[in-house]
Amino acid sequence: MKNIIFKILAVLMVFLQLSCKKFLDIDPPKESLVGSEIFKNDDVATSAMTGVYQNMIANGYASGSTTGITALTGFSADEFISHNSSLTEFYDNQLTPLNGTIANSLYYAPYRHIYAVNSILEGLSNANSVSTLVKAQLQGEALFVRAFIYFYLVNLFGEIPLHTTSDYRITQIAPKSSIANVYSQILKDLKQAELLLSDNYITIERVRPNKGAVLALLARVYLYTGDFVNAEKHASQVIDKASYKMVAVNEVFLKNSQEAIWQLMPNPNNNTSEGLTFILAAAPTFATLRPNFVLNAFEANDSRKINWIGSYGTHYFPFKYKVRSSATVTEYSMVMRLAEQYLIRAEARAAQDNISGAIEDVDVIRGRANLPLLKNSNPNIGKVELSTIIQKERRVELFAEWGHRWLDLKRTGQASAVLAPLKPQWQNTDRFYPIPQTEIDRNPNVTQTEGY
Repeated sequence: MKNIIFKILAVLMVFLQLSCKKFLDIDPPKESLVGSEIFKNDDVATSAMTGVYQNMIANGYASGSTTGITALTGFSADEFISHNSSLTEFYDNQLTPLNGTIANSLYYAPYRHIYAVNSILEGLSNANSVSTLVKAQLQGEALFVRAFIYFYLVNLFGEIPLHTTSDYRITQIAPKSSIANVYSQILKDLKQAELLLSDNYITIERVRPNKGAVLALLARVYLYTGDFVNAEKHASQVIDKASYKMVAVNEVFLKNSQEAIWQLMPNPNNNTSEGLTFILAAAPTFATLRPNFVLNAFEANDSRKINWIGSYGTHYFPFKYKVRSSATVTEYSMVMRLAEQYLIRAEARAAQDNISGAIEDVDVIRGRANLPLLKNSNPNIGKVELSTIIQKERRVELFAEWGHRWLDLKRTGQASAVLAPLKPQWQNTDRFYPIPQTEIDRNPNVTQTEGY
């Protein structure tokens, strides 16, 4: 069995390390993810899905490293200062279609993982040797992961090709889909996943998505698409689950934290790439937090500023993860957590004029941060002021996590107002990244993002 699993993971690694262009320039591999051996029993089928997670955390957009979404969008927004000339295009918002990091980390890597989960879904559909329960679990996970990846692709690039098959004859000429159509597919996948996954995690860890993760992503998607009724509904379903609770600030990012909805397990014998990437042990060579954020975004005595920001000399860095490097693994990479759900529900409630309900949710976040509660300090707050406070709380609660700041600036229409004073060459079309030139050259049906 160990040899079979190793073989499958090796095949998956080869698939995911090849570029999409190379995939399309060669004959399909003789050894396919959808081959009968991959789905010969429950354990081997499961290894195909866990292999996707291992590859997500290994490098690129989901890794938490220098090429991850957190770092790159932090430069694009107003979170980080760049200390590396190779990131100047992100920091100045002067990206071009020739940027290799855009191509390798933010575009082709996600599509490789989409190819993998599409292959898994196709293989499971004909896998008679996989038990019904395991098949449902794996199908639910694959659909969730596909929706999660497309959520980031559509928010980073706007209109994108929508691949729901592993058939190269289709994907290599797929045109761009509208943002609305991509969101429609995301919702379709998540609604199917909700039916397939249970409330329980499949292991003692929180590294394989369950129904709670699906509901959490649904809440986020509904918020982004302006469906505030459903955003509130799905966030409430997550908040009401006994599996999740708010924990002390310094316990949030521990492995299997009760605030965690979905985490990614670091590579064996390593703590998170976020810790290694951002914690300063010497003069910075990559990224530090903008001093204006550190000095002005937080209220006095905010425990998040005290506990989540570190300093080295005159430089500040994200200190949510406390371990820079250690073989004893105590932290996992946090992908989705409960605090976001309270903030989603607060924003959705405020949009529906449920001011008291929104205050209640914001106060959960503020109370944990040791700040005065709005119900006491400003009980008669108006909708506009409350909405501003909610966005401020999102900024200080979710900074340096999965691009929340970059996406929030864009979806709330604040990107130009905030970034133009900081970045002299800023244009509103910089809200979306360029499609890699290699993709434009390869697929005649894909057009470039406006402004590039």
